[in-house]
Amino acid sequence: MASLKSFASTDRFIAELATPAIKPGYVLIGDEVYLYDRCRKAVLATLAPEATRDFCLHDLDLADTTIFEILDRAQTPSLMAPFQLFFIRGLKNLYTRGTKKEEFAAIDAYFRSPNPQALLIFVADHLRIPTDLRRMDMTDKDRYERIRETLGDGCGLVELARVDEADAVRWIQETALTRGIKFDPDAARELADSLGADMMLISSEFEKLLLYVSATPAGQPIARNHVTLGDVETMVLAAKQRSLYELTDAISSKDRPRALALLHGLLNASDGGEDAAIGHLYMLARTFRQMLIITEKNVRDSRAIWQVLWQGFRMPPFAAEDLIRQARRYKSRRELTRAIRLVARADLELRSSPANKLLVLERLILDLATEPRPSLYEPAHQFMMLL
Repeated sequence: MASLKSFASTDRFIAELATPAIKPGYVLIGDEVYLYDRCRKAVLATLAPEATRDFCLHDLDLADTTIFEILDRAQTPSLMAPFQLFFIRGLKNLYTRGTKKEEFAAIDAYFRSPNPQALLIFVADHLRIPTDLRRMDMTDKDRYERIRETLGDGCGLVELARVDEADAVRWIQETALTRGIKFDPDAARELADSLGADMMLISSEFEKLLLYVSATPAGQPIARNHVTLGDVETMVLAAKQRSLYELTDAISSKDRPRALALLHGLLNASDGGEDAAIGHLYMLARTFRQMLIITEKNVRDSRAIWQVLWQGFRMPPFAAEDLIRQARRYKSRRELTRAIRLVARADLELRSSPANKLLVLERLILDLATEPRPSLYEPAHQFMMLL
């Protein structure tokens, strides 16, 4: 597959993993979930074999674990696995109030003499990197420079920027060809455009389209292996029916029985069942973040919505009015940030391989569909990482 500009940073990172040039640490900067998952899967496939993964993979959060404890664990050889892999979320906790001199001194000391049998990957998903870097928010620019100044000497920086729509179209066509399927140009453009160039959504619907055209229809000797514009229109319509917007409608209406029923329906309709839970949480978090912006910008009609939501963060056109209506059900910004926080906690719990994924999801939906008590709110600064 030809190199795509939007994938260049992650391509270099993935290629570096299996070479002597691999660094002792990396920072994945940006909130593009598809590119993050692409990096994570590559790291696991290269450095964490299935046989030892339970003993070598550590998913940690700086909101719960200190950097001193993480560095101590990274320096300590393991008797159970030859290599230790640390994914460290909540990086924004290193850049809150105070200089954090002791924390950064400990990080500098570690990277001056790192454990060659460990890899530290910091996840800076509290930043948004747009397709055009010149349009990066000033706050995110400052955060980026601070990360570069404090971690750039010891870590490689990997930008998870929004994928350009033209690159998304090329990705659709070229990936389809590697699978032996032709994707018409107008079909690829329609898929990318209808999903707002959101690679997480595109990749999911792309797989469904390939299954759809590869299936042998009744009465026909062979499958088509060819995706047309009509196929995309048919499947996007189906995707609308499968979407989470009905679920968020039930949640925002505080209709707990309906919300639970819709959750079970989504899981039953998903090819991966409960294993698709991370993807559902991604969509929930994304939808609540969209509602937060709609609320903050006081958006009242779908014409204004495209001015406040950037490319790659827009909902399909059919959902605009529904989302505006749902957002208006929330009385304040704090209610929406609470919802985002609840989803983030559930996401962390699911990534920690709980005994019962369904229970985690059901508890989340019940919490989201319950009118919050004032005591549940937390100071506003604790929500900044979610914005």
